[in-house]
Amino acid sequence: MRTDPRLSPPSDRVAPEFDVVVVGAGFSGLYQLYRLRELGLRVRVFEACDDIGGTWYRNRYPGARCDVESTAYSYSFSPELDQEWEWSERYAAQPEILRYLHHAADRFGLRKDVTLRTRVSRALYDDAAHVWRVTTDTGESVTTRFVVLATGCVSAVKQPDIPGAGTFAGRSLHTADWPHEGVELAGARVAVIGTGCSSVQAIPILAEQAAALTVFQRTPVYALPAHNRPLSAEETAAFKTGYPQFRAAQRSSRGGTVVEMPTRSALEVGETERTAAFEAAWDSGLLSGLLRTYTDILVDGEANETVAEFVRSKIRSIVGDPETAEALSPRTYPFGTKRPCLDTGYYATFTKPHVKVVDLARTPITEITPRGIRTSEREHAADVIVFATGFDAMTGSQTAVDIVGKDGITLKQKWADGPRTHLGLLSAGFPNLFTVLGPLSPSVLSNAVVSIEQHVEWITDCIAHLDRNGITEIDATPQAEDAWCAHVAGLAGQTLYPAVDSWYTGANVPGKPRVFLAYTGGLDRYRAECDAAARDGYRGFALSTGTA
Repeated sequence: MRTDPRLSPPSDRVAPEFDVVVVGAGFSGLYQLYRLRELGLRVRVFEACDDIGGTWYRNRYPGARCDVESTAYSYSFSPELDQEWEWSERYAAQPEILRYLHHAADRFGLRKDVTLRTRVSRALYDDAAHVWRVTTDTGESVTTRFVVLATGCVSAVKQPDIPGAGTFAGRSLHTADWPHEGVELAGARVAVIGTGCSSVQAIPILAEQAAALTVFQRTPVYALPAHNRPLSAEETAAFKTGYPQFRAAQRSSRGGTVVEMPTRSALEVGETERTAAFEAAWDSGLLSGLLRTYTDILVDGEANETVAEFVRSKIRSIVGDPETAEALSPRTYPFGTKRPCLDTGYYATFTKPHVKVVDLARTPITEITPRGIRTSEREHAADVIVFATGFDAMTGSQTAVDIVGKDGITLKQKWADGPRTHLGLLSAGFPNLFTVLGPLSPSVLSNAVVSIEQHVEWITDCIAHLDRNGITEIDATPQAEDAWCAHVAGLAGQTLYPAVDSWYTGANVPGKPRVFLAYTGGLDRYRAECDAAARDGYRGFALSTGTA
C-alpha cells in the first residue's frame, strides 16, 4: 500500500476550532448534529447542496417516493415530533419527506450550524495534534477533533459510461440530478436507460407526459405493487396512539420494520398454501412482504425460484403480450438479491401503445448519437434521454473525499480491494473518523432511518465516553477489523446475495472490487454487537490519550 506523498503539516498544538465536523445534512447529519449539541459540543455541518435534505433534496425525478411506509421511515427520537407531524400518504413522495426534514430542522433549530453549498474536498489527520484538518471546495480549512461522514449510501452518482454520451443533440437528464424546476416533456420522444428503483418509479409518470417512451433495459427488475393511498384521519390517530410501542418494536426488529417473521421453509408446504402466502404478501404492498413469507427465500435457490416464478406469473398477467412480458421477466438472478422495487403501475405502463422496451441483452447499446441511441440492431431517435444509471453505492460518497489517515495512507488506497471497517463505524488507521451507514453495516438491507438513529446514538455515546475519560483518540484495531470483515463475508456467503452482479457487490461500477457491502445478520443482531463492544470498554478499538 503506497503512502501519500503529501506530508501532514507539523502540529502547532493549537486547540481545534470544532469538536466535530459532520459531512452531510440529510437524515443522518441532522440527527447527528442534534445529538452532539446535547453534549454541548462545538459542531459544524457541511452540506454540498443548496439546502438541507440529503437524498430527499437531490432526488426529485418524477414519481420519487420512499419504499418504506412513511410512519416507519421517520425519526423516532422525539415523541413530540411523532405527535405533531401528519403524513398524507402511506408512502410519502419526495416533496413531503423534504418538508418533514425541514420541519425537524426548524423545530430543533439545526440550520444555524449547517454551512450550505460547501463540499468537503479533503480531510487530513494530524497524528501529532490528534486533529483532523478539513478543507472545503470554497477554500475554507478548519480543524476538528472528530469527523462524522453522514454522506449517504446512495449519493455518489454513477455517470453514464456509454460511448458518445456527450454528442447527443437533445436534452440529457439523470434521475439523481433532476432539475428543480421540473421538465416539460409533452410531445417529446423520451428514452430511459436503466430499470432500477428510480426508473421504476419514474417510468409510469414519464409515460403520461411523453409522446413516445422507449425503455432501454439491460436487466429486468422484480417490482412489487405499493398499493399506495392517502392515510385517513382514523389511521393517523391510531398511529399516534401506538407510536411508543411501535418505535420500541422497530428498534428491536431485524430490519427496522415491524413485520411477522417466517418460521417455515417454502419447500415444506404445498403449492396451494405457498401461492396463497405469496398472494397475501403481494397484496400487502410491503417491500419485504415476499421476502418474509418463508425462512429460506434468500438462502436456497429452489425455494427462491418459487417466489421468482410467482412474480413472473404476475408480470405475464398484467402485461399480456408474451414477448414484452418475457422481456420484463427476470430470469438471470434470484428474487431479492438485487433490491426489489415498489411500483405504481410499472408493468401496466408497458401495455400502452406509445411505450416499448428494448432488451439490451439481445440488442446492446453500441453508442449514443446526436439523434438518439444506437443499438446493435438500429438507431432509436429521441428528443430527451433520461439516464437512470444509479450510484457508486455504499463507498463512493466516502472515497470521493480525499481522506488521508495515519502514515499518509488515503482511504481510497486502503479500500482498493474493498472496504475494511470494524462494525461499519471506523476503519483502522483513520482515528476519530466515524461513518453513519458505513459499508459492512446493515444500511441498505434495513430501514435506513432506524439504522441511522442506531449509528448516531452509538457515535454520540462513544464521543461522550472519550470526553469523560480524557481519551483523545479512538481507532479500530486491525485485528478487530479483520475479524469483522471475515464475519460479514461469512454471513453473506450463507445467502444467495454474493454470487449476483449488483450494486450490493459493487458490480455496477467498472473496476470496483467485488465485495458484498452490507451486513446480512440483521439490525437486531448488529445492534447487539455494537452495544456489546461499547459495554466491554470499546472492545475492538484502540483508545489512547495525548495532547490535542
